[in-house]
Amino acid sequence: MPVRVVRSPTLSFPEPSALYTACKMVRWLSAKLGPTVASRHVARNLLRLLTSCYVGPTRQQFTASSGDSPPLSAGNIYQKRPVLGDVASGPVLSCLLHLAHLYGEPVLTYQYLPYISYLVAPGSASGPSRLNSRKEAGLLAAVTLTQKIIVYLSDTTLMDILPRISHEVLLPVLSFLTSLVTGFPSGAQARTILCVKTISLIALICLRIGQEMVQQHLSEPVAAFFQVFSQLHELRQQDLKLDPTGRSEGQLPEVVFSDGQQRPVDPALLDELEKVFTLEMAYTIYVPFSCLLGDIIRKIIPNHELVGELAGLYLESISPSSRSPASVEPTVPSTGPEWDPQGGRCPQDDGHSGTFGSVLVGNRIQIPTDSQPESPGPLGPISGAGGGGLGGGSEDNALKQELPRSAHGLSGNWLAYWQYEIGVSQQDAHFHFHQIRLQSFPGHSGAVKCVAPLSGEDFFLSGSKDRTVRLWPLYNYGDGTCETAPRLVYTQHRKSVFFVDQLEAPQHVVSCDGAVHVWDPFTGKTLRAVELLDSRVPLTAVAVMPAPYTSITMASSDSTLRFVDCRKPGLQHEFRLGGGLNAGLVRSLAVSPSGRSVVAGFSSGFMVLLDTRTGLVLRGWPAHEGDILQIKAVEGSVLVSSSSDHSLTVWKELEQKPTHHYKSASDPIHTFDLYGSEVVTGTVSNKIGVCSLLEPPSQATTKLSSENFRGTLTSLALLPTKRHLLLGSDNGVIRLLA
Repeated sequence: MPVRVVRSPTLSFPEPSALYTACKMVRWLSAKLGPTVASRHVARNLLRLLTSCYVGPTRQQFTASSGDSPPLSAGNIYQKRPVLGDVASGPVLSCLLHLAHLYGEPVLTYQYLPYISYLVAPGSASGPSRLNSRKEAGLLAAVTLTQKIIVYLSDTTLMDILPRISHEVLLPVLSFLTSLVTGFPSGAQARTILCVKTISLIALICLRIGQEMVQQHLSEPVAAFFQVFSQLHELRQQDLKLDPTGRSEGQLPEVVFSDGQQRPVDPALLDELEKVFTLEMAYTIYVPFSCLLGDIIRKIIPNHELVGELAGLYLESISPSSRSPASVEPTVPSTGPEWDPQGGRCPQDDGHSGTFGSVLVGNRIQIPTDSQPESPGPLGPISGAGGGGLGGGSEDNALKQELPRSAHGLSGNWLAYWQYEIGVSQQDAHFHFHQIRLQSFPGHSGAVKCVAPLSGEDFFLSGSKDRTVRLWPLYNYGDGTCETAPRLVYTQHRKSVFFVDQLEAPQHVVSCDGAVHVWDPFTGKTLRAVELLDSRVPLTAVAVMPAPYTSITMASSDSTLRFVDCRKPGLQHEFRLGGGLNAGLVRSLAVSPSGRSVVAGFSSGFMVLLDTRTGLVLRGWPAHEGDILQIKAVEGSVLVSSSSDHSLTVWKELEQKPTHHYKSASDPIHTFDLYGSEVVTGTVSNKIGVCSLLEPPSQATTKLSSENFRGTLTSLALLPTKRHLLLGSDNGVIRLLA
């Protein structure tokens, strides 16, 4: 059939500079976000986008190559002839393969392959159906991505998952491709493209695994593909007509084939099928598969003689002087390395195997480095089209490429946790604690008093009794037993550090040991030190204002609240909180997400809410019966406080009664953090709890095992995007758990 060939400028694609920038950004994000977040949010959307690259008849047209020779007339079917959808999908495939490069082969086998199976899975309807354009594009995208995956799989992994590829990818694709009742929205053009891509994929697998493994694992897909020629040949002989008599409306005629099977046939589709499975297609398939399979073609393909005859008829039609149909075998004249009846190519048999100039070593096919063609044929690669993986242009037709090893490759506990996370629904808003140890951060010589992740969750800060603040990287390494060294150590404090956090607007670090230090996390240089003139009045609590504010709020032992702008010298504001009451020392401060209010918790259990714009006390109330241990402010004017009276209480800023009240059975909740509508708590008995802020209230508790966490829990911080926990201990070691 004549196949339409167009030139790529007919479609408008993004400017190269914009496309390059977008790809760089996606790659940077993939590394920054870590394996779980990158797979859940980046890879999933890239996989969906890949299908969009093939939607519509325009994207399913062959691109122009050197000359306008028929795209099916090349013997080397592994060399790909790209369509315009391949041009659009090139950057998407590049980013998907970059993710696999970062986090290893499991990304290919545990995330990409199941998604491919989902794309090609047949619909729920058992009757004849017509594909929609999205499903049609999904089939093309699935075969394209599978071919990329096969190239980067190791031999061991490929053999392990080969049954899955056969039953979950190849057979479902072939069921659509060779269906006698299911039509394609774009007609013969889309079916032809899918046919060419499927041939290329099967040929690649055959070259990778060798003849014996093909006979063992791929007999069914290969035979099913060739069988369609016999079915169409029999239908032509029966001269099936669209005769509605004797059938109810919507019922398709049943045809009994020579294999004894009775199958429904849609006469309206016969024209589409005839345009796809032509003599030229038979020649395109038969000659190279004869080279690939050798003598076993007679064992696994029952109708190989018929397809060989059809291939011979095609040769006669383009070259009347050519040999008889029965002689279409993979023999090559000794006068040259090619056989080129019409631009086609069948590499010379080297005497070692029946494959493309390759050497069969056991069940492995060794491809000589000099066997690459000097110039690509009609099905060869086109620069920038569909390529752009870890390798480029000339490597696009490689049978196997090593997946570069990365320091962030998934293994051990990281792999187990990642496998769980990619299966969790994105609509699941709950925090699930599985007690999986991911990483350790030793280095402090004293108890860890505070931990604080930076806003990007790629680094975190820790303050300790050893008078240091350390900056740690949060990129995944190893198998869960890896120990990570700090990126920077700040040593300018003279006492135990009890507070550390990031001032988000200027990207400075604020830490306190009784005096506040503002310093640069990139250089470790102190930018400013704030210390009260009266050394008998030390600072007892500190909090930073949210962006875009650049202020720090500090509470001293005389119940005075002071604001300092890190950009200006001196004090910004100063407010008295006690109001004549003997409420004790300020133990904790929390600033609302809007920055309009600050709440202070006292050692007596009293809490004070203050307006940061006017300095007016909005409310003061006895919240607990013991010391306030920690306070957090949440969106919606919600406050969460914990106390030494074993209680955790949720308040509305201006309401008298608490909305929720939780009581710890054994120990006070001395540290907690927030995750959406849930509170993750920690106690000195090493128990991690998850409490809900919604109705009905619920609470779940997990005891940390000594294998995953040693020492006594002193501090806790949650990474909301990655859903990890940072746990500090009295022995100076910080653990990352999930």
